[in-house]
Amino acid sequence: VIIKPSPQTPTIAEKVVSAFNEAGLPKDVIQYFHCGDFQKIEKLVKNPNIQLVCFTGSVAGGLAVQKAASDRVDSRVGLELGGKDPAYIRPDVDLAWAAEEIVDGAVFNSGQSCCSIERVYVNEKVHDDFVKEVQKVLANYKLGDPFDKSTHVGPVVSKRSAETIRAHVKDAISKGAQDMTPKNSSFESPPADGNYVAPVLLTNVSHRMDVMTEETFGPIIPVMKVKDDAEAIKWMNDSQFGLTASIWTKETEKGYELADDVEAGTVFVNRCDYPAPDLAWVGWKESGKGQTLSKFGFDQFSRLKSYHIKNYPK
Repeated sequence: VIIKPSPQTPTIAEKVVSAFNEAGLPKDVIQYFHCGDFQKIEKLVKNPNIQLVCFTGSVAGGLAVQKAASDRVDSRVGLELGGKDPAYIRPDVDLAWAAEEIVDGAVFNSGQSCCSIERVYVNEKVHDDFVKEVQKVLANYKLGDPFDKSTHVGPVVSKRSAETIRAHVKDAISKGAQDMTPKNSSFESPPADGNYVAPVLLTNVSHRMDVMTEETFGPIIPVMKVKDDAEAIKWMNDSQFGLTASIWTKETEKGYELADDVEAGTVFVNRCDYPAPDLAWVGWKESGKGQTLSKFGFDQFSRLKSYHIKNYPK
């Protein structure tokens, strides 16, 4: 097994290998490989001794890896790529509770989770009240040093990431979105050192805006008003991605029913941003191919082999 980590998080692979070595795994069964040169990575992917490649990253990166592996008939590739995970707030839900959950799902780890909530659809009957509840939650969040236990939101991974997030917000506002972020001193005066991006609450958004269609990967909460369940499902499915989605309702059975119509590998009801080890983790559309976790995850890391044996005649 060879782990090739992102250049932005190089020590993770080293720690994984070290843990297995300390546990007594034979030397070199698991190794790490640091490299930022795609030509070298491509050469590794094409190596006939590599039986499976699992990649987590952007759609462009996944397509490049898949293309590199396609020279061999027996190549196998598993991809976990981008997401634009939606949430739908039905009018029957407890809004204060839902707001707490949605904010956490959108800004946890500064919104840098593959299954972070990136767009929120709210029934028009409760839209304004829901926005007020989200404002209450954000007003008490703290942006700052991630090693400070009182901090809710730390920096994003890079300057480039911060620029992308801000560009999405700017694009939305230029097209009519309203910035409804509450006043918060920590948002207005982030630490000088680091790629800090404060949470932003946007309303009056539409699918003409990047913040509703492109992966933002940051602590942004765009909220769009919908008239009913059917319109919510329509907009939830209006995406090139399909990793996860969530439906928030007191009527669990109704949530289950609506989940059937959502085009995503995982649909949560009254939960979000929570991979479960006993459920298959799979992306639809441009969010990936293959699966991990659960008993089905083992299928990706194994090959079928049939044994057909007839007893020798006595």
